[in-house]
Amino acid sequence: MSAPEQTERPSASLGSRIKSALAPKTKTEKRLVWVIGASVAMIALITFAISWYWGREPEKFDVLEVAARAGNVKNPKELPLGYTYTTALIEIGNTLLNKPGGLLVNDVFPPGVLMDNIPSWEYGALIALRDATTALRNHISRAQTQSQEDPDLARAEPFFYFDHKSWQLPSSESEYQKGIEALERYRARLLKREANFYSRADNLRQYLEVLEKRLGDLSNRLSASAGDTQQMGTETRRAGISKTPWLLIDDVFFEARGYTWAAMHVLKAIEFDFRDILGNKTALVSLEQVIHELEDGQAPFLSPVILNGGGFGLFANYSLTLANYIARANAATIDLRSLLQQG
Repeated sequence: MSAPEQTERPSASLGSRIKSALAPKTKTEKRLVWVIGASVAMIALITFAISWYWGREPEKFDVLEVAARAGNVKNPKELPLGYTYTTALIEIGNTLLNKPGGLLVNDVFPPGVLMDNIPSWEYGALIALRDATTALRNHISRAQTQSQEDPDLARAEPFFYFDHKSWQLPSSESEYQKGIEALERYRARLLKREANFYSRADNLRQYLEVLEKRLGDLSNRLSASAGDTQQMGTETRRAGISKTPWLLIDDVFFEARGYTWAAMHVLKAIEFDFRDILGNKTALVSLEQVIHELEDGQAPFLSPVILNGGGFGLFANYSLTLANYIARANAATIDLRSLLQQG
């Protein structure tokens, strides 16, 4: 009897069968594989392009120019007090809803759901819009604590506190739009001298107190993103705040950028509408310093990702850089509130 024929190793046989099964055997199959691959690459490229376009931070706007255009006047000084402040809030809200891609923080479909930088920016700007609207409703529009609140502001404020991640029934966009429309009604009544806006030092101090706390919190969180406990406040270190997880570093950074962007425009409107009280108390310089620091914190950055290099290393530390600008703005806010308190 002849020796039994040697069989191929099972592993080699299995591998060859798989390779043979996967390999296209006809020109039609080869063409189909090429079309599928090209389609996937094209979809990925289009998604990337849309994400890049939607992911750009909105530009700054001139609060006086926007107010003058809305009031149909050439000189903003022809407008009643409060018109510029209210217009700044409306423009911030419109920017959130009407920028490229619209409001992305509540998206559930790609590419919006795959993005996190601009949604974090939107959340920060929304917090600043809430703070300024609450100050307008509860303090700036009232002559005294027992005064009746403005009906349009009473409607506007709750809409901005609606859940920012709701995408249907109702959507965040529809609720925020209602808040903007209520602010527009209040602004129209200001123009007719049928609504109140009191540019007093005590009213301004109420808003600055909230701003001071927000800036302090953002500065500490940015320092935690960099793992720099020396930059944090004493209470923050005592609470044992640890370094921000790597995947959340950019979220904190862009939230801070969004808040400071919106707060900067609100403060520019305050600089105009509260010009008399600021000039009388020589507090204008302090306010201008706050605005200047926040503007510097909006400078463009070159890296496509947020870098948090250490010390004098090769890479910049974006979180600490922004934290320093915000910390200086916070210190100037404290000085400004102190000047207004002195009377």
